[in-house]
Amino acid sequence: MEYFQASNWKIYSTWMFLISFDVVLQGSDGSLSKAEIENHLELGRDLLAKGRLQDALSHYHAAVEGDPNNYLTYFKRGTIYLALGKARLAISDLNRVLELKPDFTAARLQRANTLLKQGQLKEAKQEFDNVLKLQDNEEAHNGYRVADQLQSDFDNAQGLMNGGSFGDAIEVLNPIIESCPWSSHLRELRSHCHLSSGNTMAAIWDLKSTTKLQPDNTAGYFKLSMLHYQLGEYQDSLREVRECLKLDPEHSDCFPHYKKVKKIEKFLTDCQTALDNKEYPDCIESANKVLKNEPDVQMIRYAAFEKLCHCHLHNNDVSKSVKFCSEAIAINKEPAILCDRAEAHIKNDMYDEAIKDYHDALDINDSFKRAKEGIVRAQKMRKQTEKRDYYKILGVKKTATKKEIVKAYRKAAQTWHPDNFQEGDEKKKAEKMFIDIAAAKEVLTDEEKRKKFDMGDDPLDPESPEMHGDFNPFQQFHQFHGSPFQFKFHFN
Repeated sequence: MEYFQASNWKIYSTWMFLISFDVVLQGSDGSLSKAEIENHLELGRDLLAKGRLQDALSHYHAAVEGDPNNYLTYFKRGTIYLALGKARLAISDLNRVLELKPDFTAARLQRANTLLKQGQLKEAKQEFDNVLKLQDNEEAHNGYRVADQLQSDFDNAQGLMNGGSFGDAIEVLNPIIESCPWSSHLRELRSHCHLSSGNTMAAIWDLKSTTKLQPDNTAGYFKLSMLHYQLGEYQDSLREVRECLKLDPEHSDCFPHYKKVKKIEKFLTDCQTALDNKEYPDCIESANKVLKNEPDVQMIRYAAFEKLCHCHLHNNDVSKSVKFCSEAIAINKEPAILCDRAEAHIKNDMYDEAIKDYHDALDINDSFKRAKEGIVRAQKMRKQTEKRDYYKILGVKKTATKKEIVKAYRKAAQTWHPDNFQEGDEKKKAEKMFIDIAAAKEVLTDEEKRKKFDMGDDPLDPESPEMHGDFNPFQQFHQFHGSPFQFKFHFN
């Protein structure tokens, strides 16, 4: 690293040299006059001194066009290209410098250092050697040693990769890339190693760098799009494949992938919109379209399963909710999905299964509030069923509407009305059943009471402070039937 700090200082020193150096032009073959060329060079030097590199570059363009045989002008422009991170353009200018003046040592050193940073180690070694043939230069000696060591390390990394030791190869590649930060090829290799080691996100970061280092890298954009898609990140996938199509609108890989991802993105967006609007049938329809159009990529299917799990739950189709929750969990065990399945289990009176799902959610995230509250509620409801379960008393599902509850109440109340039974044990049983039936109707047709019961609290529990002392089950029945009779019971 000390060598490259020195190298960066060398670039800075070269800038100062360029700013202060009085260029003596040797004639112009361009359309500009000598005075105009001098003016562009002067403006370029001033802007360079102020750090306005892009503006300076435009003047050096003009100077090069005006005098295409002046090696120092190419050298100045090449140095600005390097400062802007445009190594390939810099190399092109440095090549032209050495065509015009092969013994220009500063240009050879600059080109050697640039080739090294690009990871072109053999070429860099050759150029450092060319400098040493011209003069005994300490920087060239150091550069040659560094390039030679990096080449040896790279050969080692290649051997590790060929042997399947991708983790070890990454460790070897890391310092090489630090020394060769402009190498797209080295980052592609490390990306491959990360992917082979199962670290997809690290692979993505390296590929992103390659698209910056190599702006026309359509293959890199396609790989990025595919990796994001495999992770279920369909919006990121769409963004990267669009970058590919900007470079090549008819790219043989990017174009068909774009059409597919665009379709998936639309279905999942429609799905989320329907969910936000509580339009659960529409949510279910869009999610099923995702499954139909993507039979293979598990994380995309997970996104659809997750929506089906949630939307079927709120659409009161408990069995399908459990099915799709389980499909999602098999791919990616997330706390929210486990809690959704727990909710579905509760609606099926499967409290032990619900409690297990809540505990599994807490194993993943021990501060997940929904799971903590869910355990308490499921335990209350399990305990509650040991006393009175109003849904079971009326024989209705937990998802029953108020109309269904009233209908079930009327039928049960008519069946178990004490007037239908003779004195004795059967009448006593009927009286108890009638009380429970009336209590069930009282709770389940009252929105607030039903909500409390669903949370595990019985609002008619004698121990509850909310218990109404004037609750009369027979009065409830006669309100529906217009009977003139009113039965009075004393309950201990």
